[in-house]
Amino acid sequence: MGATLQSLCVPDRDGTVADILLGFDDVQSYRDRPSWFGVTVGRYANRIANGRFSLDGRTYTLETNNAPNHLHGGSDGFDQRLWDVAEVGRDADAAWVRLTLASPDGDAGYPGALHASATYTLTPDALTIAYVATTDAPTIVNLTNHAFFDLGGQGRRCATC
Repeated sequence: MGATLQSLCVPDRDGTVADILLGFDDVQSYRDRPSWFGVTVGRYANRIANGRFSLDGRTYTLETNNAPNHLHGGSDGFDQRLWDVAEVGRDADAAWVRLTLASPDGDAGYPGALHASATYTLTPDALTIAYVATTDAPTIVNLTNHAFFDLGGQGRRCATC
């Protein structure tokens, strides 16, 4: 769900590998306990005051799921959607996955059909997330990842360790 970054296993200064992301071990837990742990937030990350915005002289009304505001795309935001796996790759320097999502015109009250992608790339030194969004009409969009890190490793060993 939600182009979620579920786990990130890294070694500490002593070489002990642990999962440093807060989150859940299975999809159902994300559904049962919405928390935005590691999810891609959208169509619009953050709050939109009173669930309304104006664009090109027109006012759009959105769900107020964080009364009185619209938060992180609403109760059916991008974090609740199943994204498609568009590409998985690996070379000598990195591994990556690109996920995509289509959001039709009027989805959650937002104007314009939007096509979004999130590309997660892991190298020996970094994790990067690149977002791309295209639309067929003027709209607002603000995608981000909502990961929570516990650099102490939350006491979880990685499944691959």
